[in-house]
Amino acid sequence: MIVSTTPTLEGKKITTYLGIVTGEAIIGANLFRDIFAGIRDIVGGRSGSYEEVLREAKNNALSEMEENAKRLGATAVVGVDLDYETVGNNGSMLMVTASGTAVITE
Repeated sequence: MIVSTTPTLEGKKITTYLGIVTGEAIIGANLFRDIFAGIRDIVGGRSGSYEEVLREAKNNALSEMEENAKRLGATAVVGVDLDYETVGNNGSMLMVTASGTAVITE
């Protein structure tokens, strides 16, 4: 399945628009990651543990969106948008939402 942030697909003709599809993922960060990320913030550098959690949440949201598109019979999802937000007490959880338009292409 083609997944694109663009509204059209070069070289492909969109024949049917099936509607909006979404996927969501909420992942909590644990205490040890928070402690090590805090230390990393003090001394500088990137927080690999948070980057890994962020990547995992993004991939889960995109996978769920693709599965929802497949259930509709789509061959592609266009206009994909990713949104990131912290939720929960003290922003202890990360929510990633993927949305796009499920389409059928020739």
